[in-house]
Amino acid sequence: MKPRTKTTMKDVAKLAGVSISTVSAVVNDRVPVSPARKKQVLAAMAALDFQPDAIARGLKTGRTNVIGVIVPDITNAFYPEVIRGVEDTARKAGYSVLLCDSNEEPANEANHLNTLFSRRVDGVLLACCTDSTSYAHAARRGCPVVFIDRIPPVSMSGSVSTDNLQAGNMATRYLIDLGHEKIAILAGHLGLSPHRDRLEGFRKAMQEAHLPIRDEYLIAGDIQIEGGVAACRKLLQLDAPPTAIMVSNNKLLLGVLQALDELNMKVPEEVSLLGFDDYIWNRYFNPSLTAVAQSTMEMGKAACELLLRTIDNNDEAPVVQHLRLPAELRVRASTTSPRVRSHA
Repeated sequence: MKPRTKTTMKDVAKLAGVSISTVSAVVNDRVPVSPARKKQVLAAMAALDFQPDAIARGLKTGRTNVIGVIVPDITNAFYPEVIRGVEDTARKAGYSVLLCDSNEEPANEANHLNTLFSRRVDGVLLACCTDSTSYAHAARRGCPVVFIDRIPPVSMSGSVSTDNLQAGNMATRYLIDLGHEKIAILAGHLGLSPHRDRLEGFRKAMQEAHLPIRDEYLIAGDIQIEGGVAACRKLLQLDAPPTAIMVSNNKLLLGVLQALDELNMKVPEEVSLLGFDDYIWNRYFNPSLTAVAQSTMEMGKAACELLLRTIDNNDEAPVVQHLRLPAELRVRASTTSPRVRSHA
């Protein structure tokens, strides 16, 4: 089978009966063209299935109108909602999106960045993977970068995330107000800013309430389902198990739910449970789950808007802005007062 011959502007011009410059003006939408001629050109483009060469046009204009997005785990339900916000905003601005998944591997993240740079994307939205150092590489390349959700320790670029310190503090204070004193936290990986900040919010709330932070109630290091299973088993086998468990991400929470089912522990009668990230299925669990909700689509939208402003700023001073979005606590049936349980 012979390869398909590529259609050129010259072919479109010939079919439409106009000059190549007129076709170029229609394609690039930079020079006014009469409605009649524009209609002729568009009809010829449709008939020939002509697609402009984005790479060639990018070399001429210095723009490709494409941005890259790198996330650490596309199977985590948090990120598709963020990406939807990115794509909606990018599309309205005339940009396309290239999506990459680093699978929590620094080498994958670095390779994805190099691929995006080689494709001359106009900017990158980056949610760092665990143990990432690629943000320094991005800064050296001079490519506009905005960090999303996960923020590196030292960032000269803009960033958008949840106010995780506020979120961790709010969730812990809610459990304290219910009467809980023995509160455990599955803090996630402390090399990642969301988990580190949520733990700091937890510590602050406990200290303000003059409650002890017990080492055996603080488990960190894992963000996967298997880690949630192991951590929950460990907590509930203590001589003095916690009366409430706060879980720092949705995959850990699924592991906790699996362990509670295996141990035949009743929620909230025997232990209250509070998670981060609120999805539609949380309300259909039995019992329905109390959770901290993040503004995921708004996060994607705000990050994309910030990146586009940075791109439009050209060679002027970089747009460095750090946005922290408030979280919302959605109370359902998985949390209750320990005093109520004791009475029952």
